[in-house]
Amino acid sequence: MDSLDKIQATLKTGQEKLIYNDKSLNFSLLDFWRWSVSDILSNATRGRFAEFIVATAANIDIKQIRDEWSAFDLETHEGIKIEVKSAAYVQSWFQSKLSPISFSTKAAFVWDSITNKQEETARRSADIYVFCLLHHPEKSTIDPLNLNHWTFYVLATEELNRYKRSQHSITLNSLRRLTNEVCYYELNQQIIEKSSFV
Repeated sequence: MDSLDKIQATLKTGQEKLIYNDKSLNFSLLDFWRWSVSDILSNATRGRFAEFIVATAANIDIKQIRDEWSAFDLETHEGIKIEVKSAAYVQSWFQSKLSPISFSTKAAFVWDSITNKQEETARRSADIYVFCLLHHPEKSTIDPLNLNHWTFYVLATEELNRYKRSQHSITLNSLRRLTNEVCYYELNQQIIEKSSFV
């Protein structure tokens, strides 16, 4: 029986083909990516895309594959651990009105890859939280690739832990009382500044 150690994924090009009976089919990994994640506005894809945006802003090496099972989403060259949350007024499904904005801030039971067990106490493992709001309100013109359609809010986990209301989520109004919004090009500096709380 093969080892049950964690599989180390390799960075793909998109040109890799599906194989059947040792022959390459006319379907590529790029075809799968186009088919499965072209709707960047959908909740699951938008969340991963927000992580990608923050990674590019914070100069994190995007040739290192995203770790699905890490206790936090990103880590900078300086060792700052980041949790990324996203929300949007506009959704890919039918809406009668814009969505209210709230971000999940729940502590989590961290999985330990060495012991292959979850910790018994829920906690926030990141140093910094980055809340990414796709704020553009018009469905006909919204473009998640346009970074001018996004605003960002950065809080040190310490600040979040001191938040007196819910420890499970935070509304946009509450977030705005705790920190100022920043644009994409201000995001890295804000992450570095907030890390002084750590």
